[in-house]
Amino acid sequence: MCTGIVENTRVAGSGKTPHGWFPLDQVSVSYDHPDHAQAERAVIIDFLNESIGLESRIALELTPESAKNLVHAILASLSRGEGEGLGARKESLQ
Repeated sequence: MCTGIVENTRVAGSGKTPHGWFPLDQVSVSYDHPDHAQAERAVIIDFLNESIGLESRIALELTPESAKNLVHAILASLSRGEGEGLGARKESLQ
């Protein structure tokens, strides 16, 4: 049974596929049954650029524990960078 748990947000960044770099404008995060990860449930993260289509998709399937570890690593990295005066420029996510 699918959970139906999905969160979407706009992002500004870049992703890389075997065909090269492309701009990212959206990320979808869900908690559901994975297709490939060896887990009962997974956090599934899809980065994409809607205007380019599915060839611009970067997909991740992480165990819940791995997803928590990723969140902690991201927050620690941001905290250290911003604490050292290396804060990112403010950008519009239109």
